[in-house]
Amino acid sequence: MFALVDANSFYCSAEQVFRPDWRGKPLVVLSNNDGCIVAVNRQAKALGVKKFVPYFQVKALCEKHGVIALSSNYALYGDLSMKMMQIIARFAPEQYIYSIDESFLSFADPDTKREGEVFVDIGQRIRRAVWKEARLPVSVGMGETLTLAKLANHVAKTMPEYEGVCVIDSTEKRLAMLKRVSVGDVWGIGRKLAKKLTCINVNSAYELSRLSYKQAYDSRKKLLASGFNVEVSRIIAELNSDKVNTWEQAHADKQQIFSTRSLGERVVDDENALCQALCLHADIAAIKMRQQQSSCLQLLVFAMSSPHDVYARSFKLLHTFERPVSSSLELCSAVTQLVPRLYHKGVRYYKVGVGLMELVSCYHQQLDMFSPMLEHPNLMPVYDKINQRFGRGTVFVAAQGTPESRAHWTMRRAYLTPQYTTQWHCLPNVRC
Repeated sequence: MFALVDANSFYCSAEQVFRPDWRGKPLVVLSNNDGCIVAVNRQAKALGVKKFVPYFQVKALCEKHGVIALSSNYALYGDLSMKMMQIIARFAPEQYIYSIDESFLSFADPDTKREGEVFVDIGQRIRRAVWKEARLPVSVGMGETLTLAKLANHVAKTMPEYEGVCVIDSTEKRLAMLKRVSVGDVWGIGRKLAKKLTCINVNSAYELSRLSYKQAYDSRKKLLASGFNVEVSRIIAELNSDKVNTWEQAHADKQQIFSTRSLGERVVDDENALCQALCLHADIAAIKMRQQQSSCLQLLVFAMSSPHDVYARSFKLLHTFERPVSSSLELCSAVTQLVPRLYHKGVRYYKVGVGLMELVSCYHQQLDMFSPMLEHPNLMPVYDKINQRFGRGTVFVAAQGTPESRAHWTMRRAYLTPQYTTQWHCLPNVRC
């Protein structure tokens, strides 16, 4: 038996942990630069506020109904997620953290034969523990396969009669649940494929489970040739209680790492500010690269105006190193040399980014005795440990500029809440 524990509207719920007065009120969380809505709680949905729409389009609606709008507080979300996962891990011998707010559990004990009521009790104990210790509401779904656990979690979250816990432990329950869930809500069925399935009268998860791979391919080749593949056949097998998918214990290293972001305010006729922004992203990408013990052979740097401008401009340059590089100093140095070719007077730069490509492992490198040493093997580990312990940006490359000089173009977060658990000056005050 597998379980999926998923936080309800995680970003919104995390914002309410240290603000009990916000619980039960409509709340939304915005993306970088307060652009789009990325999280909506149940109360805001009831008022007609939707996800992934620009905030300016619904700002009047939010103000009319008193919807609380907040900037993304990633430090708070990451810390609360880690605490939630530690609590969940106590309830099963195996855990797989699927995302910031989702965690799979495995109850595959060979000597354990539990009844459905016992699993419901486990789910309720998980919900009570997470709420008591982290003040985060979660829903729990359980099934014989990962896909059924995901489907059960969807039912637990959307159907109030299950009180946050749904267990699919029999054929009768499985068939009943499949008939209540639309095909577009099945894990792994995307929006485009769901449209193709509805065209052939496959509207529910049950109808999908009755569709064998061979039958679908032979009789409906024209409709499903581009979308019905081996992954869909695995989903069908999992809906029929055949364990096909397993969680991956080891993640493959990334082959490319990018750091991009739109600027809080456009950079115009300021080459130094453009250089600082690009060096900042080079450092962010370098930190991610060192975490997987990799180095890069190519550096991609780009800067562009808004695509909605009348005369949109975009510039990008590619730099190749003689040998693999992972040092933030060397990457920022290369960026600094490229900036004069990216900078053009009069261009209103809206978005910048840095990409590290042709990544190779630091453990296996072809060295060249005639090339200069570009790495700082003793400096970078200390650099990363200081920033990991005391917060990102505690130590930084001078080319990034000081926080004061970056203030006018850094990410705009006008509705940011305090980082209650990661900054000393943001610790909440408790009165007893």
